[in-house]
Amino acid sequence: MGGSTATASRATNRPPAANGQIPPVPGRILILMATNPLPNSRTNPDGSATIRVLSYNIRSMRDDTDALARVIKGCAPDLVLIQEAPRFFRWRKKLARLAAASDLVTLSGGATASGPALLCGLRATVEHTEDILLPLTPGLHRRGFATAVVRFGRARLGVLSCHLSLQKDERYEQGGMLLDRLAALGVEHAVAGGDLNERPDGRTFRRLSGALQDCWATAPWGSEYTSTPADPHQRIDAVLATPGIEVLGCGVPLGLPGISRDDLRAATDHLPVLAALTVPAASS
Repeated sequence: MGGSTATASRATNRPPAANGQIPPVPGRILILMATNPLPNSRTNPDGSATIRVLSYNIRSMRDDTDALARVIKGCAPDLVLIQEAPRFFRWRKKLARLAAASDLVTLSGGATASGPALLCGLRATVEHTEDILLPLTPGLHRRGFATAVVRFGRARLGVLSCHLSLQKDERYEQGGMLLDRLAALGVEHAVAGGDLNERPDGRTFRRLSGALQDCWATAPWGSEYTSTPADPHQRIDAVLATPGIEVLGCGVPLGLPGISRDDLRAATDHLPVLAALTVPAASS
């Protein structure tokens, strides 16, 4: 699949499933090792920017925050699209501490977006940020988007972090709102990432991947499944990009230096999704 070789964390003698993937082993992390390393961040001669974008549900930092920071730092991201950021007492300080421990800064979001947040490296120039609260359905959790427009040299990029509803009809409506919000950012190129609470064959996931590139499906790298760290068996988290962006690789960053399986299990209840993207230079 995509020039990659599948291996398990330990030899299992389990036959591949019909889709060519090794079935998950309870209590173990499935590894799909990429043949080629994921590209590092850089500015290219034509003015385009190659960046790393990480999407990560951090469960309100209720788990091992040292392990969480090590995972984020090991991914060397330019942008981190967080879900379930701290939302209550001293939430800004908690998010700022995580950013500092990961060699990043806070960009937007948190309680003001009802959970989604954005972190970025100093390479990014920030043009605009906005936190969006979505309509509240009585009896359900309030959802929101953390958004920004940033530049990496001559490359200009819209960014959105989301955590969609557990309720299928509300989730579908939020998928439409996500697409509308990306369009409203007023940029040619944009990336969205988050916990979609749905597998790729779901109605909302298909709505999003019909309009945007599902980065894992476009250029699979690393491992596919994001839930759960102890028993990866489904992909419910994703990085999505507008068509003009080149996807160089995307997946769960297993095997990267500085990222251990123990840290991935201890950090939170999701596995992160890391994408390397080349964003074209702005046309004007």
